[in-house]
Amino acid sequence: MDLNTIIGVVLGFALILMAIFMGGSPGAYIDIPSVMIVIGGSIAATLTAFPVAKVLQLPGVFKKTLQGGSGDPGALVKQMVQFAEVARRDGILALEGLTEEMEDQLLILGIKMAVDGTDPELIEDIMEADIENTTARHGYGKGLFDTMGRFAPAFGMIGTLIGLVAMLANMSDPSAIGAGMAAALLTTMYGAIMANCLFLPLADKLKVKDADEMLIKTIIVRGVMSIQSGDNPRVVEQKLMTFLPPSQRFGEGEDEMAQAA
Repeated sequence: MDLNTIIGVVLGFALILMAIFMGGSPGAYIDIPSVMIVIGGSIAATLTAFPVAKVLQLPGVFKKTLQGGSGDPGALVKQMVQFAEVARRDGILALEGLTEEMEDQLLILGIKMAVDGTDPELIEDIMEADIENTTARHGYGKGLFDTMGRFAPAFGMIGTLIGLVAMLANMSDPSAIGAGMAAALLTTMYGAIMANCLFLPLADKLKVKDADEMLIKTIIVRGVMSIQSGDNPRVVEQKLMTFLPPSQRFGEGEDEMAQAA
């Protein structure tokens, strides 16, 4: 569970609610037609931009933002080095018995193809294709929230314009102008809140999660290809360490790299 997502969303809405309660009557900030324009309009625009099947996946995409990380790159590097040691010591066929311990499907696929003696170029092509397709799927999820984040403020402005037209069309009661103006502005406020507290932050979270997962998959591809080519475990480690930040690289492999030097 990614608590950062929950904390961020809840904190954002909580701060706004605190400002509302401290600033006056909370009832003045409630307008159901404005909510319908912003939420309904954003969903309608998203349905126009995306196939219905993709829009229906929105709950699952939201669930993705609440899930934990894709894994620990440093731990994965250590695991790939261990596989390289097994392949070096017992032969690459010995890795077949270790696939039951693996959790990542791309890693299992790559090891099985290497064990079966599949052509290295074909192994790399298949694994790279898996990464590209995963990125495309993630792009759809991020695009859903990006679209809703773009259109929510726009429909908020549309709602405000509708309210202003209705208010200006009835100027016979000057005392009602202030209330009408406040109600008109609420739609813009709703659009800004939904975009900046929910839709756009969730889209950015999906972008970060995609980058993390792509890093894991890239380490797997490079590790499998290095093992398949029969590289020394130390060489495998040095290749994969380049994907880690310097702090993690030296923190985890300092002793080994010192020995290699």
